[in-house]
Amino acid sequence: MGLPDSSQDLSTEMEVDAFRRLFPLRFFERHLSESLRPDGRPLGKARDTIVNLGLVSSADGSALAKIGSTTMLAAIRMEVMSPSTDSPDEGCIAVEFHMPPICSPTVRPGRPADEAPVISKRLSDIFSSCDMIDLKELCLVSGKAAWMGYLDIYCLDADGALFDAALLSAVAAFSNLQIPAVALNDNGRIVAINGEQEENASIKEKEAVNKEKRKLTLKNIPFALTCILHKKYILADPTAEEESIMDTLVTVVLDSSDQIVSFNKSGGNALAGSSAIKSCVELARKRGKELKQILGEMDID
Repeated sequence: MGLPDSSQDLSTEMEVDAFRRLFPLRFFERHLSESLRPDGRPLGKARDTIVNLGLVSSADGSALAKIGSTTMLAAIRMEVMSPSTDSPDEGCIAVEFHMPPICSPTVRPGRPADEAPVISKRLSDIFSSCDMIDLKELCLVSGKAAWMGYLDIYCLDADGALFDAALLSAVAAFSNLQIPAVALNDNGRIVAINGEQEENASIKEKEAVNKEKRKLTLKNIPFALTCILHKKYILADPTAEEESIMDTLVTVVLDSSDQIVSFNKSGGNALAGSSAIKSCVELARKRGKELKQILGEMDID
């Protein structure tokens, strides 16, 4: 029996790679006709997902979320602020999404990525519309002091479905958040409680705001799934390559009760009918169950 011709295998592999580079859409459509994608996934299947908590020791809460190669690191820093006169009993959350050049060759040094402010705004809108956080929980002293939470999300690898991974990392970071212990000192100022008796001697026990670190209650947890609509096909959780050659993207955001929080569509008009929308929502609900299981394993409510 003769040995396999390795040079022929290499030549075939090079020809496939050349065809993929020269005719990417035709390459993908050949796979789609067999209800598969080049990475071996069925059309409606999301990539493997990993979530790790508490990786940033200097943050009050942090998490890393990885969907396929798409990787996000979220970190939350809490600071005391004066609440607004319109909402004297509420704190505030500020969201900033960052895309450093290391995350993608399409991001140039010195120029902010166009997607960054858009994703920041969408995340802020989602947190508000689904009531994930009760801002009254962030109040320290009515009309005088409240918590300001700075959520920074850093994209470490931008390989498609950026919003989905960013939202997942943010939810996980909030679940990991430990609100610092603070109290009023003799001068009426908010100070941190560090556990040392001598240093805390000036704190008025009767005016302690919270004596120890505490978790933040997440009222309603949102999940997202982005799909590509191309001809008669619907592809869940696209890679960056798939997004670059297929125009129509749909992102469905559901809450803990599987209710639609947001539906965003960008690009062409393919499959814009109600049946396609229904299919995307069903895929999102299936994806939501997967993410709930992942987060549930880490005791995230």
